[in-house]
Amino acid sequence: MKTGFLVHKFEAPYHVFPLRVYYEDTDAGGIVYYANYLRFAERARTECLRDLGADHRTLERVDSVQLVVRQCDVNYLQPAILDDYLEIHSRFLQVGGASIKMEQLVRRAEVDLVSLIIRLACVGPDGKPKRMPIKLRGAIV
Repeated sequence: MKTGFLVHKFEAPYHVFPLRVYYEDTDAGGIVYYANYLRFAERARTECLRDLGADHRTLERVDSVQLVVRQCDVNYLQPAILDDYLEIHSRFLQVGGASIKMEQLVRRAEVDLVSLIIRLACVGPDGKPKRMPIKLRGAIV
């Protein structure tokens, strides 16, 4: 799959999403601002789901569900800096009736910089938990 000139792919058990650090991602010292790792992880999760055929727009229109972040644990190990080439490695850890637990690693040249454990909840238009669509579950499991 392509995002600009960067190709994302599955390398079992991970989905790999490439990313370049731009000036807008950094603080005055050229180091990636801590909250931007959440944005990077969101992009990677979105593309992982899209590559599985479960993009957000279709889930909302066809299945009347959205995936929302319910919990996020982040461990900052080392900083990324301006112009770094990063890869976000995403994998599914658990799939429940209405939730997904994922691990995401932000890596630079085989070195883990940030580790995230994310729990996503499947909710309906009213914001209440809703069972995960069979199509989505089938794509993940």
